Formats: sequence, C-alpha cells, structure tokens
Amino acid sequence: MKEGFRQAMAWLHTWVGLIFGWLLFAIFLTGTLAYFNDEITHWMQPEVPARTVDDARSLAVAQDYLQQHAPTAARWFINLPTHRDPGLSVMWQDKIDPGRRGNFIEKLIDPLTGEQVQARESRGGDFFYRFHFQLQMPHPWGRWLSTIAAMVMFVALITGIITHKKIFKDFFTFRPRKGQRSWLDGHNAVGVLVLPFHLMITYSSLVIFMSMVMPASIIASYGDDTRAFFNDVFPSTNNAPALGQPGKLLPLGPLVEQAKARWGGGHVGRLAVNNPGDVNASVNVFRAGSDRVVHDFGSTVSFSGTRGEVLSASAGQSLPMAIGGSFYGLHMGHFAGPVLRWLYFICGLASTVMIGTGLVIWLGKRQLKHAKSGVMPFELRLVEVLNIASMSGLVIAIAAFFWANRVLPAHFAERSAWEVQSFFVAWGLTLLHAMLRRGHRAWVEQLGVGALLLAAVPLLNALTTSEHLGVSLAKGDWAMAGFDLACLGSGIFLAWAAWKMQHRQPTQSKAERTHGLTLKGEMN
Repeated sequence: MKEGFRQAMAWLHTWVGLIFGWLLFAIFLTGTLAYFNDEITHWMQPEVPARTVDDARSLAVAQDYLQQHAPTAARWFINLPTHRDPGLSVMWQDKIDPGRRGNFIEKLIDPLTGEQVQARESRGGDFFYRFHFQLQMPHPWGRWLSTIAAMVMFVALITGIITHKKIFKDFFTFRPRKGQRSWLDGHNAVGVLVLPFHLMITYSSLVIFMSMVMPASIIASYGDDTRAFFNDVFPSTNNAPALGQPGKLLPLGPLVEQAKARWGGGHVGRLAVNNPGDVNASVNVFRAGSDRVVHDFGSTVSFSGTRGEVLSASAGQSLPMAIGGSFYGLHMGHFAGPVLRWLYFICGLASTVMIGTGLVIWLGKRQLKHAKSGVMPFELRLVEVLNIASMSGLVIAIAAFFWANRVLPAHFAERSAWEVQSFFVAWGLTLLHAMLRRGHRAWVEQLGVGALLLAAVPLLNALTTSEHLGVSLAKGDWAMAGFDLACLGSGIFLAWAAWKMQHRQPTQSKAERTHGLTLKGEMN
C-alpha cells in the first residue's frame, strides 16, 4: 500500500509538472527578472540620470516644480527617488470644477536640477513583474491562471518530496555525461538545494491572492459587500474637502521628518497632497514597503498642509495583517539589499532550472522507447516543440524586448506597446522555428541566437546611448553597468550551452541502449 501511494505521487508529480511546466517556466523566469525591476527600468530609460540626493532636496525640488506647473491641481503625487530607482516622479490631477476631477499628468524630473527629464516611454521591468502574475491577460483571468499554476506547483513540490525517499542522498549525487541520468541528478540536486525557497515562494503566492481564490470567510462575514472587507483591511484616508479659499502650502520636508519619527526611522514611499492651493490642503505621507520584511500595506500619516498639525495616523498592524504582510514581503523581496537580492535571483533561476529539467526528463525518457524506429509520435513531437519554444524561445523573446528598447526611436509613438509586441512576436517566431526544425538542431540554433542577442546588448547600448560600460562604471552607476554585464554573462553561458548541445553525442549511452532509463528505479 505504501509503495502504491508513492507511485501514485510519482504519477501525479510527473503529469502536473508536464501540463503546467511550460507556463510555470515563464512565470518563474519573469518573476526572477522582476527582482531587479527597478534596475531593468533604469537601463531601459537611460535618460534618467543616476543621482545621490537626499529626500529633503528631492521634496523641495518636486514641490517647486508642482507649484510652478500645477498650482491649481486637485491632487499632487510625489514618488521619491531611491538608490535603485533614481527617477523623481511627480503626478497631478487636473481640477475641472468643484465636483469633478480631470486627467492625470505624470512627469519625471531631475532631483538635482529640477528640470524635466525627457525619458523614452517604456514599460521597463514592470512588464516582467506584471507578466509574472497577469500573463498579459485581461483582469482577472491572468491572475486566476497564474494562481492555479501556483497551486499545481505546490502539489508538484509536495509529491516530489514524497516520491524521492532518498531526497538528500540524491542531492549529493551527480553523474555527468550520462544522458538522462545527468538531467535527473541535476533536477534532484537543484530541487533539494533551494527547497525552502521553492516552498516559500509558491505558498506565499497563494497567500497573496487568498481573497480571490478562497473567499469563503470573507463572504461569510461580509456577504456580497466585498468592498467593505477591503475598506476595513486597507482603510483610506479621509481628506477634508476644499473650502475654496487660497492657502499657502507648508514645505513638505519637515512633515516627512515628523512621519519618519512616528515610524521609528521608516522610509517614505510617496506623498499625496490634496487641494494644494487651498486653505484646507492635506498631506498624506505613505510609508515605503521596502524598509522591513513585514510589508506594511497602509501606514499613513496625514497632516494639515497649511498648519502642519497631524490630522490622523494609521494604527499599528493587526496580527493577521502582519502575517499576511510577512508572506507578501518574503515573496516580493523589496526589503532585500544587493547581496540578498542576488540570492533571491539565483534561487529564482534554480526554480526555473528545476522546472526546465523536469520537462526535458519527461520527454527524454519517452524518446528512448522510439529511438530505434526513428519515428517520434505526434504527442512527443508536440512536447519537444513546446519545450524548445517555452525555454530557449522565451530567452530570445526577453532579449528582443531589450533590443526593441534601444532600436525603436526614443520618441516613437506608443513605443512601450511596441516593445511588448516585439517580445511576443519574437516568442511566436521561435515557436514556428521549433515546429519547422528538428529538436536537436532547433535547440542549438535558438540557444545560439539567444547568446548573440544577449551578448551584444552592451555593444548595442554603447552604439545607441552615451551610457556605455566605460561611462557607467566610471560614474558608479552599478544598475546600468550591472545590466550590461549580466546580459554579457548570460550570452556567454548560452553560447556555452549551444556549443555543448552541438557537440553532444546523439547516440544513447550504453546503459540507456541496453535497459533504458526508468525514473522509477532512480526514485526508489
């Protein structure tokens, strides 16, 4: 009975991993890139200068700019620059009449000079972040699909642990140049090495969307009024209406320092100023979620904009919110410094590799049965095509996204949309290529193209902007330089993988020819 249970878990692990493996590979790879969301955005908007400016100077510059360009706006929003995102972003909402508000207008300004920065339009790293959980699908279908995939991933992890009773022994076992055995050893080793990360990142993703996938407790307490639930969990600030009397807005810097004192040194994420030219102006200072592991969803201090007194301050987190914030903070990794962020990135790549090797193992095991006949059934050919397009094809699509950012003219209309379209067009072409070419040859060619595109990114950057490696390294702009170097390193790795694939013996090992490789024997 015990053996039957383990075999059932092995069957479940194999098939859920195959059916959702291609989607999970894309989710994990784009999610891994999203850990450097701000750095990717900085590279894709090279016009934004990297400055070292404190919050007080940035606030003063932003306030002066808004008072000059939007003195009668209904609301101001200020997003302060950070060491990862150097842009000082200001936004305002026009006031049409006392009962209506107009459109939002957003500008990037230099936090040192106060001049507007004419940065190219780009989705930047936010594209990977959004794709990671929305899959470029309409709301809420992409979130539903990615959450279902997360559930499947969690099932695959649990069944994998149950199936591999020698899981820690497998971790120390790697037999190179042994065909499918090497793939299986690598799959096991990577799976065990960062198993806590696999479990944490998968379970926390389910917690983040718990209100969507498990709403029973919310419905039991709030009925059909789910909005009341979100109002209780994320209370909004009650801003006083404008009185129609002109007022002078106080400097924002001292108000921010008061908010920081209340938080015990917490960092400011953004500011919202309501009715900035009115005597009843109010200033809401929102705490950043990146200064601690437990993400705070709503710490806000509200001030009178003309008198400077505290109007309200959000209460401390409840225990359920602290638990939820812990999972959210661990999943997003916003609190992580450079070293820990790189560790997140490496663990994310390990999760992606684990999924990819699982797909290769599934196909390789079944290809052995048809090696002598030389005829591959349609279903195996389909899996082969999807493996190639979902892995090497996705890497090419990512490289095409970066290339589009530099090749498209800086002031091209709707250029951010064209960057995204370039990503999907390139991905679609890799699928077509995998259908027209045989598996081994398609792998080599796509890995080679991916290597060329990524390795050439630093050269492309040098030819199209003034922020090449010689400049970025000299200025200490490690986000810009690190992106170029990471692309170069990735291109070299892909070139090595293509070379290894090209020189791989197409024949099977002696053990595989004689007996075939059975995962059952490896797992027992």
